[in-house]
Amino acid sequence: MSKEITPDNFRFRHLPWLIMESAKAWNRDDPWRLSAVVAYYALLAIPGLMVIIINLVGVVWGEDIVQDRVLSQIAVAIGEDAATTIRDILRQAQEEAQDIISTIIGLGTLIFGATGVFYHMQISINHIWEIKPAPDAGFKKILIDRLLSFAFVLVIGFLLLISFVITTAIGFMVDYLRQIWPDFAVYLAIALNELVSLGVVTMLFALMYRFLPDAKIRWRTVWVGAIITALLFTLGKFLMGLYFGQANPVSMYGAAGSIVLILLWVSYSSLIFFFGAEFTFVFARRYGFGIHPKPHAWRVKKKEEVVERGSQSKKEGEADNKGSNIM
Repeated sequence: MSKEITPDNFRFRHLPWLIMESAKAWNRDDPWRLSAVVAYYALLAIPGLMVIIINLVGVVWGEDIVQDRVLSQIAVAIGEDAATTIRDILRQAQEEAQDIISTIIGLGTLIFGATGVFYHMQISINHIWEIKPAPDAGFKKILIDRLLSFAFVLVIGFLLLISFVITTAIGFMVDYLRQIWPDFAVYLAIALNELVSLGVVTMLFALMYRFLPDAKIRWRTVWVGAIITALLFTLGKFLMGLYFGQANPVSMYGAAGSIVLILLWVSYSSLIFFFGAEFTFVFARRYGFGIHPKPHAWRVKKKEEVVERGSQSKKEGEADNKGSNIM
């Protein structure tokens, strides 16, 4: 009898098998459709998400500084044109309303839009992890999900604030070291900034895998999946930056090119995120951790059943036509 594999005897040589199994499961779950849905809602969420985060972090750091830092990162990732488009969207979203009713409606629209992307990411992770909310969950479940999605907007703001503080501290340290080792300080700054970015992204993915879906999952499994996803996301971000910078795939779309570019970037990033979710699911099943539904959810079995096969028989086709004529 072969020895049962447990989490304690995981080895890095198992990694190729895990990646292959994750890729197979990822392909079966139709990630292109899931990522397209998230990209669509992310585009709708940009005004609300950006306004809330900039105002939240801007209380400590200053709104103009936060907006410039965020837009500069967007420009590095997907280009100056896309950053300019997002800046224009922000300018429109931040215009003052004329009366209190318009203000309330506008605020509600921003919050609803900002939480929509996380709500649909929750639905996608549930699908990947074979989890489904119970039919009797009702409106209360929807309200809790929206509140949870809004909490993730606040989490992003908090992580962004932490990132700014750490990056500023690194800047002061590098300025000091530059006086002693000028060349070394430049490479050190690049390496430390990348590590900070990787750490923030890992934390965000870990929190999303742990709290967003309707599933109970152990932290050890969460961290494995989050680290793998963050590494793939960092690599993908670099490759997408090269591709978008050199190939210019949206030049044929003219004035709408920036919007298409944002949709492409979010879609590709979502593909990586969903692969990480598949890896987390495969890892949990393989090493005995398991992913289980919360009290208000069910585990569902994905199964396809063939109810009719297509036929190229001429006689069968003629018989069908005669039957339809009689009717």
